[in-house]
Amino acid sequence: MDVFENFENQLKANPKTIVFTEGTDARILSAASKLLAGKILNVLLLGNPEAVKKAAAEGGFDITGAEICDPTSYPEFDAMVAKMVELRKGKMTEEQCRAALSKSNYFGTMLVKMGKADCLLGGATYSTADTVRPALQLIKCKLGIKSVSSCFIMVRGDEKLAMGDCAINIDPSEDEIVESTVETAHTAEIFGIDPKVALLSYSTKGSGKGGTVALSHDATIKAQEMDPELAVDGELQFDAAVAPEVAQVKCKGSKVAGQANTFIFPNIEAGNIGYKIAQRLGGFAAYGPILQGLNAPINDLSRGCNADEVYKMSLITACQS
Repeated sequence: MDVFENFENQLKANPKTIVFTEGTDARILSAASKLLAGKILNVLLLGNPEAVKKAAAEGGFDITGAEICDPTSYPEFDAMVAKMVELRKGKMTEEQCRAALSKSNYFGTMLVKMGKADCLLGGATYSTADTVRPALQLIKCKLGIKSVSSCFIMVRGDEKLAMGDCAINIDPSEDEIVESTVETAHTAEIFGIDPKVALLSYSTKGSGKGGTVALSHDATIKAQEMDPELAVDGELQFDAAVAPEVAQVKCKGSKVAGQANTFIFPNIEAGNIGYKIAQRLGGFAAYGPILQGLNAPINDLSRGCNADEVYKMSLITACQS
């Protein structure tokens, strides 16, 4: 059984409700029809009901059983506006909140905040920032976490790896790397990975100086303090992290080196390049970016995604809740 079959079985036993912010998009409708047919998730599509039904009919997608919700005619819209004004604590006026909630990204996020849905998936037609911003403002970070991060799960046959942060924090601070490390390990566990976490660098245990070496080294120490049970080591070069023969020479005795399966990059440049090399040259399928650190699962789609990627990201998002 692969990881996505396992997710399907989990969700059938404990159904969740997912919000799709772009209810007329063919890729969303295709994924929604498959989720509904398999009785895997309850589906809430945002948009004008007639427009959503027309798009589904034109694409041949059966969305029977889906709830369709139009922000412009939502009966509890005023209560939602009042709640958002309260959450924003003077940072947005009632008029500004009303305008924001007329947009599906804010409206859908507020549905999750108010318990009308368990999770949200969006971004098929708009930017990552437009998904993350409402989440930060309304869902906010988990207790003890101050930053949102992301990871990609890389799959090649039975092999699974986790890589973070490849999409959110451009030049992360030491504390942001620490939080990303712990949260990426938790995401890895959702996929059945027993995380052995390597904080990557161009240096192994002080072999190099400058740049991000001290950042990765110091973040490793703090990550161990934050989660004493976590198997984590750094700073490690990639070969020392994955090749036992190199680890034996460079960092003998490490519980991670030579067998790492969860990788933390020092910045977004390294992370984005790294996961795409694994994807394009290593033959790994890349699932993500999976957002981490929020009080409820909110995930972002690539605007170049296909229907299968939407379907699988739906399963991932629901299994985070």
